[in-house]
Amino acid sequence: MAAIKTIGILTSGGDAPGMNAAIRAVTRSAIFSGFKVKGIYRGYKGLLTNEIVDFKTQNVSNIIQMGGTILKTARCQEFKSPEGRQLAYDTLRQHEIDALVVIGGDGSLSGARAFATEFNFPCIGLPGTIDNDLYGTDETIGYDTALNTIMECVDKIRDTATSHERLFFIEVMGRDAGFLALNGAIASGAEAAIIPEISTEVDQLAELIQNGFRKSKNSSIVLVAESPVTGGAMALAERVNKEYPEYDVRVSILGHLQRGGSPTARDRILASRLGSAAIDALLDDQRNVMIGISNDEIVYVPFSKAIKKDKPINRSLLDTLRRLSI
Repeated sequence: MAAIKTIGILTSGGDAPGMNAAIRAVTRSAIFSGFKVKGIYRGYKGLLTNEIVDFKTQNVSNIIQMGGTILKTARCQEFKSPEGRQLAYDTLRQHEIDALVVIGGDGSLSGARAFATEFNFPCIGLPGTIDNDLYGTDETIGYDTALNTIMECVDKIRDTATSHERLFFIEVMGRDAGFLALNGAIASGAEAAIIPEISTEVDQLAELIQNGFRKSKNSSIVLVAESPVTGGAMALAERVNKEYPEYDVRVSILGHLQRGGSPTARDRILASRLGSAAIDALLDDQRNVMIGISNDEIVYVPFSKAIKKDKPINRSLLDTLRRLSI
């Protein structure tokens, strides 16, 4: 590997609270280690439109507490083509960038893997997604903040649910993973969580109704992952109206509320550790790896595993939720 002198950093895909803390950590750790840093705006799109600026320590001052990403993010279909990746490579060479740190989720790291393989270019990934669905890391940047946002929202919704004695389906993010729904349900004292991981195994709604989950309560809250596998909260509510008309049902879709807000201390610390470890990985001649955390220790996870392997949920949490919802 040629000596690395300049590191580029970008954020891609959906934003997540803590991305700015990660940008700060990568930038300052790189400068501390003697590297130059360049910020790439609007993700992979910025590589095609040449939106690249020098980053100094002051560029990342006072951002650790900010949600979103100061580097912005954008979808980029062009980068999925060989021609688009060639243009991106040419732009990196033009700016004398020798390595790339990509902060994002599954799609972002897939792009990094394709680019790294095609051009033999050092790429390091940081898991930035509220869904917590990347294999090889116990948590992803933004997950804890989103979980706390869900908990706060459900606490408020419970007040009106109790007042009107209603059944509420609350839809949360997690297209392919139920981490937010399941842990959000436990944290907020919800009666159940409907998640994609077990939707193909059992009829979760029928199971809830048949178990008489409202016997001792005057209101009920069920968290639903937005996945097409679960059908989403609206479809479940329509089904209840048809099959169980005795229930007074309402739906609340939290949507992009979950992406915003100042990151929690947990997310700031996680992002800071992972960002600093990204520079350690480059110093250690690593490439094509995602920086993760396992049992509170930094780990290097090959892109191939982080992207292709499904991260399993802890099924004991389902049992915990069932026990506590009686």
